[in-house]
Amino acid sequence: MANGLSFSLLGFVVRGFSDRRPCRLAMCLGLLLFQGCALLQRPSDIAAPAETPAEPAAPKTSVGVQPAPSQLLPVQPTAKKSPAVPAKLPQTGEASWYGAQHQGKQTASGTIYDQAGLTAAHPSLPFGSKIKVTNLANGKSVEVEITDRGPVAGNRIIDLSQAAAKALEMIESGTATVRLELPSGQ
Repeated sequence: MANGLSFSLLGFVVRGFSDRRPCRLAMCLGLLLFQGCALLQRPSDIAAPAETPAEPAAPKTSVGVQPAPSQLLPVQPTAKKSPAVPAKLPQTGEASWYGAQHQGKQTASGTIYDQAGLTAAHPSLPFGSKIKVTNLANGKSVEVEITDRGPVAGNRIIDLSQAAAKALEMIESGTATVRLELPSGQ
């Protein structure tokens, strides 16, 4: 049926030109309908799209041209480098803690922050370092692993996970004066 309709419309357009009466509207309508009819397919003619995994769009270069797939590099999370000069232990200063607002986010070392873990952020100690943190006000100590960079506040020397802050009994105050040192046996 679509083919019969297409041919009759095409004939209408051709007759319009043979009469030497340009009929732009008839020509445009005929071509538009002819194109639409050509796109019609029977359901059995439609092929199912191939199941392919979605690929991220390639980044565009400065002139708007996408690089060839061989030029694309996979994006890997990168851990921030430790500063060149590590802190000397023992170290004494102000500690703070961070909790729920960072839960589940990636740390500078690439690990995922867990507020229930005994971890900490330090500006220069190597990732994976184990250090003993002692609250000088009450003598409570906890051993933490350095997994992140911080603290952000300039007068602090370490940011502790919520679990480490609980162990030092500094949750309510938010900060405490602490001493950082290597755990005994190291």
